[in-house]
This record gives sequence, C-alpha cells and structure tokens, in this order.
Amino acid sequence: MTLKVAFLGLGVMGYPMAAHLVRAGHRVTAYNRTAPKAERWAAETGAAHAATPADAARECDLVMACVGADADVRAVCTGADGAFAAMAEGAVFVDHTTTSAALAREMAEAAAERGLGFVDAPVSGGQAGAEAGQLTIMCGGDQGAFDAAEPALAAYGKRVRRLGDAGAGQTAKMVNQVCIAGIVQGLSEALHLCQSAGLDADAVVDVIGQGAAQSWQMDNRAHTMVRGEFDFGFAVDWMRKDLGIVLDEARRLGISLPLTALVDQFYADVQAMGGHRQDTSSLIRRFRG
Repeated sequence: MTLKVAFLGLGVMGYPMAAHLVRAGHRVTAYNRTAPKAERWAAETGAAHAATPADAARECDLVMACVGADADVRAVCTGADGAFAAMAEGAVFVDHTTTSAALAREMAEAAAERGLGFVDAPVSGGQAGAEAGQLTIMCGGDQGAFDAAEPALAAYGKRVRRLGDAGAGQTAKMVNQVCIAGIVQGLSEALHLCQSAGLDADAVVDVIGQGAAQSWQMDNRAHTMVRGEFDFGFAVDWMRKDLGIVLDEARRLGISLPLTALVDQFYADVQAMGGHRQDTSSLIRRFRG
C-alpha cells in the first residue's frame, strides 16, 4: 500500500525514519525547522520537502512527527502553520516524540474535533535502531487510527503494538525509560567495581554477558563505557527530559519511584561535568571524576 505521508522533524531519529518511508515506496514530504537539513534530506532521498508543517501535511493520508518536547508538538500540530488545520478529514497524525501522556490526550482531543485521527507512538532503539529500521514503537490511540498508521510504521518498526487509548504509548515509553535508567546505573556501578578490583572489565563482560546479567545495554555499551566513548546518539539532556516526564507522572499518580529520582540526579551530575550531549552510558563518568 502506497501512502502519501508528511514527516515533521528531521533530527537524529526523524532523518533516517523518514528515509525508510521513502524506501518503502511511500510518497513523502518532509519538514524541518531548519530548512537546509530538509533540503539535504530531499536531495539524498529524491523526495519532497516543504516550508511549513501545514504545507507538508496537505492532502496526506498520514502525518508523522518526531520533534523535541511537548511545546514542539503543539507548535507543529496546532501552532501557526500547524499541520492540523491543513490535514484532510480522516487523515491520521502519528507523534513519535517522547512527551507527557497528558499532551498526547490533549492532541488526540484536538485532532478529533477536526475529524482527524491521532496516535501517540514514541519509539525505543536509539539512533542505531532508527538507521537500521529496527525500532520498537509503543502506540496509544483509537484502534482505527492505529490500523491506518500501522502499514507505514512497518517501514522502520521491528515491533509495533497498540497498548491502549491516547496516552498509552507515552506511558509505556515512561516505563521503558525507567528500565533503561536503572540498568545503566547498575552497569556503571558493576564496571566501577570491576575496574577498582583490578579485573579486566572487557573479559568480565564477555563472561557475564552470557548469563543472567545480560542486557541490551551490556551488549551494546559496556565495552564502550570501559573505553570512555559516549557518542552514541541519545543524549543525557534528552534522558533528563524524559525522566522529568516520568517523575511528573509519578506525582500525578501518587506513587514513589525512588531509583528513578536518584538516577535523574546522577544524570544532573553528568550535565554539570559537561556531558549534556553525551549519550546515556556516560553515567559511568560520575565514578571517574
């Protein structure tokens, strides 16, 4: 099935995701806040680009977005030259941005008022997953809107699942980020213990990675953490944004997430060390001064 698709936001994740849509045979028009990046993407893919979200969204079956935070989503949806006003009735907006669940419900309601579908669809897998077309996509929204979007999501999703109504995808992404934060902190402490005891950390990881301690973070980040390499895409600044969303939701629900709150503060330490744009595995830097 060939769909007419707009893609809003060509950052680290959006740039390859939009390209996968082109390779899957869809007719894609991209928008990016900085026009030169959209022009470069269009030249590389042979697809189109537009000057505003509204221009990109006109006559499209689907409009996908992967921008920065809640305010950015509002801007591309309902702001000046936003997509919603230009979308045809029955079209579906899919938001890949990691936002609050409240924002997803707000945008779903605004979309419904205009006869549009809305799916909150945050992703996991990082830059490498986006480039390989192997993302996990957690979705919330009306079943009909999800069904309309699913064929396009298959272009870059290895696992795509609807988990409930609007906001469910964003809540699932919160769960995902809590898991990552805890695992990276545990891995950082384990490697710190290993090196402090004088063991060969690479050798230890190769052994324990074959047992119950194995994780994606161990497989993909332990050796680079040992070498002090932290340039793998998902920045500490973005993780702190995400953990802030998690902790806000915890307060709303009246629950305590003590480990998440602690690791959030540890990431603040990494920021204070200048690690704003380093990836999340840089958490180990706290043990190295």
